[in-house]
Amino acid sequence: MRLIVCIDRDDDLGRKAGVTGPVVGRAAVLAAAERLGLADPGDTDTNAMFGALQLYDELRPGPDAVEVVVLTGAARVGHLSDRRVADQFDRVLRDHPATSAILVSDGAEDEFLIPVLASRIKIDAVQRIHVRQSPSLESTYYTVVAALKDPKLRLKTVLPLALVLVTFAIAALTGLIWYGVVALLFLLGIYLVLWTFDIDEAIVDALRSASSDIRQGSVAFGFGLLSIALGGVGFLEGYNTDIGLPAAEPIARALLFVRSGLVWWFLAGMIWESGRALRRYFATGRFGRGYPVATVSIMGLAFISYGIVSMIQALENLPAALPLPFIVGGLILGFVLMGAAGLLVQPLPRSRPAAPPPGPPPASAG
Repeated sequence: MRLIVCIDRDDDLGRKAGVTGPVVGRAAVLAAAERLGLADPGDTDTNAMFGALQLYDELRPGPDAVEVVVLTGAARVGHLSDRRVADQFDRVLRDHPATSAILVSDGAEDEFLIPVLASRIKIDAVQRIHVRQSPSLESTYYTVVAALKDPKLRLKTVLPLALVLVTFAIAALTGLIWYGVVALLFLLGIYLVLWTFDIDEAIVDALRSASSDIRQGSVAFGFGLLSIALGGVGFLEGYNTDIGLPAAEPIARALLFVRSGLVWWFLAGMIWESGRALRRYFATGRFGRGYPVATVSIMGLAFISYGIVSMIQALENLPAALPLPFIVGGLILGFVLMGAAGLLVQPLPRSRPAAPPPGPPPASAG
């Protein structure tokens, strides 16, 4: 036997026509299609059911037995509706054992359930019924809606458009259109950099973690705020150093800006990791190995970064350069700390159980 299956995933039959699925047989499907057509003449499920009936009439004179069936889901499309469709299909297969099926669809929404049907029976073909006035409207609509349900895709598509609208609205209200264009280019440039290196996802995860910390009263939130404040202090310190040298060369001002903020930035990183470690301690009762590894790594990176900046200053013969022994010593200490962090990551060796002492040989049987 071959089944001709039509799926009403959002249960228009039940909500509009009062018909409960599954609907099996030509007469029952025809009556259900007429009731839905009278209740809502514009519903595309009516066209799909009439298409299934037309295919049924074409295949009925053939050598194989054929039956037409309509499966219904739930008003809220999702796991519940798909589970109902699967249960109804199992019920139909118990009463009408079949070897294959043909799906008659009115758009992309019903075709999402092809794997559900194919896991139970072989699908010979999919016949899509189009309304001539808009052959791909519903398919495009459901494709776009399904794509926009992905939070990551919304973040990468809707957010840039929102930035454009908000920036131009503020610029129009203040009468500074040109500054709005400059600000928009700056924001989009920053956004593309964050998107390229997946920094935006890390920021979103951090915001979600901060929101969870606030609701749970976690100590990590306070440490996070302090680390952000120290990062801002680093930028402010670098800015004050930069504006204090208006006559200096650009490279000298840039290097002094970075060197003035490095201490604050790495201190902010250590406080951030300390907050995460305390949150883990209060939750599990132990700090774990990640905290010392992160702390030693941050200290090593701090010495290496400070040494690199000082080395560039020395090579450029800038007046603020440190003596060469301090630079070399800082770089060596930084690499030693990074090596120590790498050793801390390695798993501890497990001691093997001692072999049992040799005993007397077993007595031979007999």
